[in-house]
Amino acid sequence: MQNNNCEEVSAPDFTVDNLVITNDYIEAIELKSVHPNAGEMKGEKQKILNGKAVLQKKFSNKKIKYFIGFPFDPLNNNDTGYNKERFIKSVIELEKFFHKEEILIADELWDKVSGGQNTMREILDIINAISTPEFIDKFNFINDPLNFESDNNKYFKILNEWHMFDEIKIFYNYDILKNKYPKIFYQTLFKENKGINGTCNNKRKDLLNV
Repeated sequence: MQNNNCEEVSAPDFTVDNLVITNDYIEAIELKSVHPNAGEMKGEKQKILNGKAVLQKKFSNKKIKYFIGFPFDPLNNNDTGYNKERFIKSVIELEKFFHKEEILIADELWDKVSGGQNTMREILDIINAISTPEFIDKFNFINDPLNFESDNNKYFKILNEWHMFDEIKIFYNYDILKNKYPKIFYQTLFKENKGINGTCNNKRKDLLNV
């Protein structure tokens, strides 16, 4: 980076919640809570400006697009609906530091991330399909790969209900992978130290590349 005196300075470290790099442009999205703290928007704008400067320096031949995204509109009665103008005015200093075109909210955010349409509706439908009274029983069942041997129909059914398509690909090659890569195959699907709030076990992703 360079300051106003054209001297290069070290840029502060920064992270991006969603980053897309193409031949022509770079698109970054910073995700925020729909109820940010007072004064948070000023700091967020500074972070984004620093990020844009770093990305432009590193990728001088590409257009840099940087957005701030809000997952839903709490003021809208429709699950996937939004009123951007009303939402902007409801957040302290959002209008002061961000142009309307820099802001993504609700369905427009999720469609931007997915590159498709009606993405937020699909996400909510998946959540509703998973969040049932049987959730913990199903979670414990598929989290132990050995249960595939006792009832593979039930196992596949839960994976399909939960849209766990990578795991479905793995279990389609069950006989090969369990013998060739047992240390990875028999690991739990979810990180044990995270419990039911955890994330998928990334080590199992290696099985998709063998």
